[in-house]
Amino acid sequence: MYYFASDMHLGLGPAAESRRRERLLIRWLCEVSADAEGIFIVGDLFDFWYEYRRVVPKGFTRLLGTLSELTDRGTEIHFFKGNHDMWAYDYLATECGVTVHDGPLETVLHGKRVFITHGDDITAREHGLPTRLMNRTFRSPVVRWLFSHLLHPDAALRFGHGWSSHSRKSKAVAHRFLAEEEPMVRYARRYAAAEPVDYFVFGHNHCAEIYPLGNGSTAVFLGEWIEHPTYAALGAEGTIRLERYSPSETAGNGQER
Repeated sequence: MYYFASDMHLGLGPAAESRRRERLLIRWLCEVSADAEGIFIVGDLFDFWYEYRRVVPKGFTRLLGTLSELTDRGTEIHFFKGNHDMWAYDYLATECGVTVHDGPLETVLHGKRVFITHGDDITAREHGLPTRLMNRTFRSPVVRWLFSHLLHPDAALRFGHGWSSHSRKSKAVAHRFLAEEEPMVRYARRYAAAEPVDYFVFGHNHCAEIYPLGNGSTAVFLGEWIEHPTYAALGAEGTIRLERYSPSETAGNGQER
């Protein structure tokens, strides 16, 4: 079984609420690792993450320890950088054994061609020049170098969390699914017209949806873990489903395609 989840935004909100969310994620990781052939965390695991060469953000030790323990046992875990944790470098790879992806991954899982990406870069392209420029600026190696060398870690993290909080206050946690007006749907249609894909797996928009695109392609939106923890599972039969996660009831009430 392959598992997919995104948008946990650990560090967002009161410390107790973030810790509760972290514990819930750890429980899910431990449960699904029992039969996981691979676990894909598709961006925004953290609400803000920045790595200096020898410094990483305080906290999340329970999660980082769990990731390390699972990969040490042979569980394959992939992490895709999102717009809130795009400044991850090699810490998760070298210390926790996680495979880190800077961009999309197209792979074959259980005989299905699967395209996986967080999706913020796709959405930015659709939102006009200012958003595209902001996205490119934050991803610029020069800006990262300046950020690292001109700001003390305490100041950098205050800025990062302040920016993240401002972004979060400007929009609701749960977004309205836009169907054909969703930028990632439009992107997937164009991509699949040139390169056949069975499943597109996206994070970022906080919507939990399985959306058929026609011609054998389906877009899977993973939802979020702030209010409604949701994940997707791809079984050996090649069917993908969405599941709402709660510790007492880890299956049922899912969508399938």
